Amino acid sequence: MGEQREDLQRIVSTLANKKDEIVNFIDILKQTIRNVQVNSSNVFRELDKEFDALHSVLDEMKESMANTIQQERTEKIQALNNQLGQCSSALESSEELLECATTILNIKNPMEFSKAARQIKDRITACPAFRICLKPTISDNMSHLMVDFTLERHVLQALKFLPVPKVPEINTAACLVADNCVTVAWKMPEEDSRVDHFVLEYKKTDYDGLARVKDEQPWEVIDYVKDYVYTLSGLKFDKKYMTVRVQACNKALAGDYSDPVTLETKAFVFGLDDTSSHLNLKVEENYVEWDPTGGKGQEKAKGKENKGSGASPKRTSASRSAAKGCRDRFTGESYTVLGDTAIESGEHYWEATAQKDCKSYSVGVTYRNLGKFDQLGKTNSSWCIHINNWLQSTLSAKHNNKSKTLDLPITDRIGVYCNFDGGQLMFYNANSMELLYAFKTKFTQPLLPGFMVWCGGLSVSTCLQVPSVVKAFQKSVNGLNSSTCSLYSVPVMPIESSHC
Repeated sequence: MGEQREDLQRIVSTLANKKDEIVNFIDILKQTIRNVQVNSSNVFRELDKEFDALHSVLDEMKESMANTIQQERTEKIQALNNQLGQCSSALESSEELLECATTILNIKNPMEFSKAARQIKDRITACPAFRICLKPTISDNMSHLMVDFTLERHVLQALKFLPVPKVPEINTAACLVADNCVTVAWKMPEEDSRVDHFVLEYKKTDYDGLARVKDEQPWEVIDYVKDYVYTLSGLKFDKKYMTVRVQACNKALAGDYSDPVTLETKAFVFGLDDTSSHLNLKVEENYVEWDPTGGKGQEKAKGKENKGSGASPKRTSASRSAAKGCRDRFTGESYTVLGDTAIESGEHYWEATAQKDCKSYSVGVTYRNLGKFDQLGKTNSSWCIHINNWLQSTLSAKHNNKSKTLDLPITDRIGVYCNFDGGQLMFYNANSMELLYAFKTKFTQPLLPGFMVWCGGLSVSTCLQVPSVVKAFQKSVNGLNSSTCSLYSVPVMPIESSHC
């Protein structure tokens, strides 16, 4: 009976998963149909555009040739008209001289005839009819009428569709996820000189399976990538995975997308637990700021509320359990706020940036048992870097109520690296990635990020991966002997442990 129930449960679970896959595939098919309709319309538009462009070129060529022919016709007609005018003038002159010569032949007086004959002879000698060319100076053939589009016609008749580019292949071995950047590399299955550019798309997700159509963020698009590799930088790694795909494009159209590839982009994601913060701290998302009036104002309002209701000002166990973090607020001089996510294993990294002119702040980690009056670094279950900019500037490492002043430049940006399983806690100058201090111990309870601030504000940067420089450095100290609680100075040379 029990085995049959388990078998049936497995079958039901498998069937449910298969149903989800089919539903997702149906959504993909519907989306593909919509894409086909959109893409076919785009192709029609591009086809009209290309042929309109071709017609435009031919019309321009026709107009240019017609202008040339018109100009040649005008020039030839003008030249022929000039020659025609010259001939007409010579003809009129010849007719006049002929008429005069005929008249002179009828003269009977020898002396008059002789005189008139000499005059007509001189005129005939100077007559234009004897100097004019009786051949057209211009040919009637048009020199620019030699147009033969036979070759071009064959070329146009041989036109074919520009082939769709092949599908790129993402080279997973060459892809790299580091320092909150994702480098994606791909290649073409065969060389194609007609590929003009690539389109890279990506989306964040919390699973490494196939991309879903519904209930997912839209694809982020990086267009006109000219190379076969692209690095996405400035990312917020608030999801565990990133799915990427690539398509190739030529001058006319785009090919199909490559098979999506999912890359792991796991990073430490947490927020500030405002239910744990001191009343003099104002918490907004990942920013905490000292507010000297916050506690008084809230306590006054709380006192009026208690007075009117007659209820005890103490929080009940029920309200405490309902509050985020399930703990009391910090009070007294412990101006502290904790993160809302505990570290129980693995390697993690985050940063805190101090507001300009912040007088005092601490950045560190603690077990959950940090008391509401306790300060970071003053208990055996908390570790921190403390920066004091009041009266004098000091940088110190604190743990178990012990403090070690560090002879290093003050920084406004602290990076925290925690290797829970390896017992490593390192603080960095996040601007230069210089190691400030390193603790090595054996963590026996989950850790919470902790922040103390007085007279100023802190901005916490989460969703960060462990930087490459930190990974490289922490390998060099992996051989250190762990102890129940050890405090180390800046490890310029191999660190020696000292029991607290």
